[in-house]
Amino acid sequence: MAKKLSITPLHDRVIVKPAPAEEKTAGGIIIPDTAKEKPQRGTVIAAGPGKKDEPMSVKAGDTVLYGKYSGTEIAIEGADYLIMRESDILAVV
Repeated sequence: MAKKLSITPLHDRVIVKPAPAEEKTAGGIIIPDTAKEKPQRGTVIAAGPGKKDEPMSVKAGDTVLYGKYSGTEIAIEGADYLIMRESDILAVV
């Protein structure tokens, strides 16, 4: 499930692989690319060691919910990821 990357996040940062955007609505209507919303769910790929007094509460493989505009988009080995602080994560699913 979790893929080993050549990059390790520092301190309280995590690398998240966003879930794919929805292609259809519940009623079966196909959503065009221009109307798709940014995904707010993803899988933690790598997590830093945490701050000195605060250990990390998420680990690689966890499915998480995060804010719509959280994190910074990065491309690693041809795949798109988000790197964000642990505090940007709203919940573990």
